[in-house]
Amino acid sequence: MVDAERKRDEIRAMLIGANVGSVGRALTMGIVELTGSRGQRLAIHAQCPFRLLHDEKILLGSADMKFPQRGTGTAAFDEFRTIFDSAAVIVNDILGRLDGLVSEVQISSGGALIVRWSAGMTLEVFPDSSGPVEAWRVLDRDATVSIQRDYGFPWDLDI
Repeated sequence: MVDAERKRDEIRAMLIGANVGSVGRALTMGIVELTGSRGQRLAIHAQCPFRLLHDEKILLGSADMKFPQRGTGTAAFDEFRTIFDSAAVIVNDILGRLDGLVSEVQISSGGALIVRWSAGMTLEVFPDSSGPVEAWRVLDRDATVSIQRDYGFPWDLDI
C-alpha cells in the first residue's frame, strides 16, 4: 500500500520555503528549478499538462510548446523557438528579480500539484492520463541513493 499522505507531507516539506529560480523544458517535459531552504537543488518535472500563472493570467503553459514563434520554421521545437520558450525567457527574467519563496503546496488525490509562491505566482500541474505513466516528479538533485528525496505521481510508479 502506498503511503500517499506521507509523500504529500514530504513534498510539502521539501518545497515550502524554497526559492523558485527558473522554468524551462527538456523536450516536452516542463522543468521548474528551485533552491531549497537549506541550499539544496530541487526540481519539479512535469510530463503532463501544466501552466504557470501570475494572479489569474496564464504566463505559459505546456501547450505553448506546440506553437512556433513568428518567423521560425518547422524546426522551432528542436531549436527551442516556440511560444513556450519565448515566454520562459520573460518569466525567468521576472523570477530573477523576485523573492520567489514557495508558501503553499497542494496535492489532490488525483495528483494535481499546485505550488504557490510570492508575488501571486502559481504552478498548476494536472495529470490527464489513467494509464501507468509518470505525470510529474519532485526531486532533490543533491540527495544520495541512501537518502531518497524523489517523489513521482502516480505514487505506485515511484522509484
